[in-house]
Amino acid sequence: MKAIKICAIALVLLSAGACKKSFLDTEPITSVTDENFYKTPKDAYAALVGCYDGLQIVWSEGVALPVAAEVMSDNTFGGTGASDGFGYQMIDEFDRNRSPSDQNLYERNWILYYKALYRCNMLISKIDQIQWGDDATSRLAYEAEAKFLRAYLLFDMVRLWGNIPLLTEASAENVPQASPEEVYKVIAEDLKFAAENMPAVGYAAQPLAQRGRATKYAAASLLGRVYLYYTGYYGKADLVGVVTKAQALSYLEDVISNSGHGLVEDFANLWPAASLANYAKEDNKETVFAIKYTYTSDYNGNTDGNHWMIMGGIREQAIFPYGNGWGAETVNPKLWNAYAANDTRRAASIISIVDEKLPFTNQSKAREYTGYYTKKYSPMVDENGKPVPEGYGNPNFQIAQFQDYVSIRYADVLLMAAELGSANAQTYFDQVRQRALKDAFSPLPVNQENIMKERRLEFAFEGIRYYDLLRQGVDRAAQQIAESTTVLNGGVSTQKTILAANVIATQGLQQIPYNQINLANGTLKQNPGW
Repeated sequence: MKAIKICAIALVLLSAGACKKSFLDTEPITSVTDENFYKTPKDAYAALVGCYDGLQIVWSEGVALPVAAEVMSDNTFGGTGASDGFGYQMIDEFDRNRSPSDQNLYERNWILYYKALYRCNMLISKIDQIQWGDDATSRLAYEAEAKFLRAYLLFDMVRLWGNIPLLTEASAENVPQASPEEVYKVIAEDLKFAAENMPAVGYAAQPLAQRGRATKYAAASLLGRVYLYYTGYYGKADLVGVVTKAQALSYLEDVISNSGHGLVEDFANLWPAASLANYAKEDNKETVFAIKYTYTSDYNGNTDGNHWMIMGGIREQAIFPYGNGWGAETVNPKLWNAYAANDTRRAASIISIVDEKLPFTNQSKAREYTGYYTKKYSPMVDENGKPVPEGYGNPNFQIAQFQDYVSIRYADVLLMAAELGSANAQTYFDQVRQRALKDAFSPLPVNQENIMKERRLEFAFEGIRYYDLLRQGVDRAAQQIAESTTVLNGGVSTQKTILAANVIATQGLQQIPYNQINLANGTLKQNPGW
């Protein structure tokens, strides 16, 4: 697998010169202030790069949302090592008693989300003092991108913690928690602004150096996702009075008709570990929006790798082409069995130790071992067993993984539009299934139940399933997630139980870091159940 080199500081190759070390060092850092920095379009561009960089690092420490969302869902268990702490079981079982000392699992994420949010808010607040001259197009585009990124961050945060301080400008005060409606109003307005003010540049016309930057079609797609989640989870008729169902659908139809995105022919080719030489590469036509990573991370502050991907690797054993990792997200056998045997997505999504005849010998080191690991975001090694990042000169395989996180795929756009009642719903639904089943395809009627089943199979391990469950109602999600089964802990058969009552008690939300509650001097309140 050949990596596409990307610049750490720019994150998304925002320009041909973005990889130069001097990119942001135009002045000594001590002389750059809010007052003297935000003056020129070049300053605005550098600040926008900082916003993307802020998003890139929110999962570099703590618990990454793509991992947590799978652990919370019915797709995977917590897993990890037989002698590790039980933090991932606490997440998986929605039970604080599983690991009472883990009161701050998400603290680094909380801090990094707010740091990223600060960058976006600062650029948005300073946009009018930039000397744009006659370049009104860039002004609108930069503001739209910053608002897209702010909306993306807030959507992660409000889904994870529910009740969060809402900051739309820089503040040193202890801001009280806002209602979810207030947060979603900002998200909806930001995404509408982004979708309506970014240039209508389709996939084929977007310069290669700018792949990874948000587009109007990414904003429109995310708006559809936000609409479906908010109206489902909160039981509302529209998105806080800002976006109706018809409008949400129209945004998605615009992506389908005008973006130039499409489905990659073979599902397996979307994922490096599933396709090897046939990998469609990053920024392929199906990628509507991705968080970019590269292999140059180090332990000296250069944080640009996919630090969270190592969590899902096979526990402490590399077996070509799969790299070793920490064995989290062990796959629930129910998911393997949910796929038809001729569904190409099964083998492309899941590592099956038995079916692939892999000589895995570390069962005694694994917790909640099921015989299945995640493949879509598996670390990789070459045929000599060397971690792929080492081939690019980085021996720090734990932090040097560089596979992008594809947050929004075109397949998701098709299924969201079908769910919202497009006149072409059956066609969109069939397109996704035809790719997966090939010659074995037989039509199914497009309806809510079938769409939800299809979404689980299509988007397993992409951080989507859990929120698809929650938006069908917490009680229903709890029943789907509840489990009583047997797993192997350190090679010993052990009972595994997830109680629906715990999911209901927490309303599907996660623990707010207790350190942050203490620092807020009573301004923050913990979520129920934690």
